[in-house]
Amino acid sequence: MKIMDFLNEKAICANLKAQDKEGVIRELVDLLFKAGVIKDKDEMISTLLARESLGSTGIGQGIGIPHGKSDKVKELVAAFGLSRKGVKFDSLDGEPAYIFFLLVAPEESAGPHLKALARISRFLKDKYFRDLLKGAQDEKEIVKVIREEDEKRA
Repeated sequence: MKIMDFLNEKAICANLKAQDKEGVIRELVDLLFKAGVIKDKDEMISTLLARESLGSTGIGQGIGIPHGKSDKVKELVAAFGLSRKGVKFDSLDGEPAYIFFLLVAPEESAGPHLKALARISRFLKDKYFRDLLKGAQDEKEIVKVIREEDEKRA
């Protein structure tokens, strides 16, 4: 499974405007909505914020991976966002987050959801990859960086 298999190219933002965790989630959900991947923004935001209330998905090293399950999606979908200023995301290390992957999986699909989380986490452990993403100037460059990494780790 490659990241570009589930990351929607129309749901990528190289310059998130949000200043807090809820704002990041709202902005990323909005990208999925505008891409036509999800129908009900409010329900999706509620689902993701409920998941956050169980424990932050800010995993440290400048990374947030908000995720959840919904019966409103038919397949695993993801959005990506980059914050230039950093956002307080209740991360494990207390540092701001800059890189965000938002994942939404169908209610009954544990396998693909966990595989996607694992693949994203593996990629983001690599400081060089994180730096390439943070340095990307626009959405096209973000896609290029992720595609190249997907191919290297096929």
